[in-house]
Amino acid sequence: MARTQGSHSDITGPRIRQAALRLFARHGYAAVSMRQIAGEVGVQAGALYNYTPDKQSLLFRLMQQHMQDLLAAYNDLETQPDALGALRQFVGFHIRFHLERPDEVFIAYMELRNLSPENFTEIEALRRSYEDSLENVLREGQQEGLFSIADTKIATLAVIAMLNGVMTWYRSGGRLSLDEVELIYWDMVRKAVTS
Repeated sequence: MARTQGSHSDITGPRIRQAALRLFARHGYAAVSMRQIAGEVGVQAGALYNYTPDKQSLLFRLMQQHMQDLLAAYNDLETQPDALGALRQFVGFHIRFHLERPDEVFIAYMELRNLSPENFTEIEALRRSYEDSLENVLREGQQEGLFSIADTKIATLAVIAMLNGVMTWYRSGGRLSLDEVELIYWDMVRKAVTS
């Protein structure tokens, strides 16, 4: 199949993903057609299939890329001397990484239900890997005698849910700076896991 005149895979492919990301975040996956994505990019609808087999593959790739970027960025952080430092680092990292990617975060949480079973399994495994990173910190803190937690899995999910809340209300230029918000959330997380 010939590529559309004047298109370049290294330019058009990323433009298609960016258009899909914006449209899925704004209107929801189910409400967006391949024709709308093509219109946003400025190519014929049929040309999209040179870059992606279908809309499901596009959604999966967006979610997969987000999770891989998240895991890579987290794994690149400096190792902390103790669990308290590692938890503090996780809080700041999670807030700042996700605030820079509101569309990716929205899709990663709200569009899971639209993944095929096979794609859901893969994305769920990536999510679990990230959650396990935090749960390992909480377990270490228990072993070090720093944290008092009844169930580390529930605490992991609760901390992530609390931190995700920042993405729904924080606006740059508001009453509090991001540094202040991060410190307040760190204080709440620390108090939630220490005795």
